[in-house]
Amino acid sequence: MQNLNQMTNTEIKRYISEHRNEEEAFRAALQVLMSCCNSATQHPYPFDLDNPKSDVKALLLEKFNRNE
Repeated sequence: MQNLNQMTNTEIKRYISEHRNEEEAFRAALQVLMSCCNSATQHPYPFDLDNPKSDVKALLLEKFNRNE
């Protein structure tokens, strides 16, 4: 089995697609892909926010300021 931890998300998705009928390989790759999701960096869906316009603006400003 290839080293899934060194693959990009795109490569892992391709691997999952190519090995969809191999349960062990599929599960291992899916686990690696799911572990890449970091809930600390995820933002809420805009329409679930109380004030979408100002909340999205604040999230974007925060992100821009972090990258400068």
